[in-house]
Amino acid sequence: MHCHLLVPDLFWPDREFRDIYRGLDTPALAQLLAKGRRRHAETASVEAWLCDQFTVERRQDLPVAPYSLLADGGAPGAHHWLRADPVHLKLEGGRLALADSSMFSISQQEADGLCDSLNAHFCADGLTFCPLRPDRWYLSVETAPALETTELAAAAGRGIDDLLPRGADAQTWRARLNEVQMLLHGHAINEGREGAGKPPINSVWIWGGGTMSELEPAPFDAVWSRDPFAAGLAQAARVAARDLPDSAADLLRASAGEGINLIVLDALRGAVQHGDAHGWREGLALLEREWFAPLLEVLRQERIGMLSVHALGPAGVLSAEVTRGDLRRFWRRIGPLADFA
Repeated sequence: MHCHLLVPDLFWPDREFRDIYRGLDTPALAQLLAKGRRRHAETASVEAWLCDQFTVERRQDLPVAPYSLLADGGAPGAHHWLRADPVHLKLEGGRLALADSSMFSISQQEADGLCDSLNAHFCADGLTFCPLRPDRWYLSVETAPALETTELAAAAGRGIDDLLPRGADAQTWRARLNEVQMLLHGHAINEGREGAGKPPINSVWIWGGGTMSELEPAPFDAVWSRDPFAAGLAQAARVAARDLPDSAADLLRASAGEGINLIVLDALRGAVQHGDAHGWREGLALLEREWFAPLLEVLRQERIGMLSVHALGPAGVLSAEVTRGDLRRFWRRIGPLADFA
């Protein structure tokens, strides 16, 4: 069995803030990174890394929307799809900052009502909003736009001025976003949310446009994830797409210790997006306890043959590939986790 662990934001993005690692007890992770055969690649995002692994054809954008839609039970067909996720924009320090659905709740009834209004307004433009999930909306367009967009994970918690759609059709789509915001501003559903002390859904985030294409055979036998893009890629590549369990022990039982498994551990993303250093430290401690330490132990026991850790952040991706034999390399000293950052 070979386990690939994809761990976004394994390192805190501010490399000067070394104190964030002080007191963290992650000996298993430190050993895997120190003993493994390391390499570095310039990969911009989780979505880009997944596209590389599944040899997805890219144009201006990474085609996240059609594969996510497939995982959410939709039928992408030959249409061009965009993600149009519900967000809350708030004025902070003279900038509009974006909060994604990890920061608020929204019901399916609310999502349906808001999208009904958007569809009535934009139907003449050939746009159809589809809220397959309350927190994940899709947008079907008749003509593929010339746009380059920013992934929602990269925009969450940040000012949006420099992250809005770019490209030949950007002006048209920025104008549409203004129309969306004006329509949602006084919507009865948002008035009800504000009356209940909830943030209004006052915009959508447009990103990840593309069409679904035939994929080459994937290098994995199973993908374990809560990420819809990873799950959709697995389905399109005819690979087992499975829900991520709570621990390595549960995964090993479910997989029977066989095959090449991609395991997407993205629990740290939200804390980094919103600058929650305490939450990031707690999340990393949980990953050490439930994933890194148990997998290191079964690697020592040769119950799995290889373990690869792919730590992805703003500087690219650091990969460490470890076998049981690598663990005996005493000359590869185990240093502080901050050194790998």
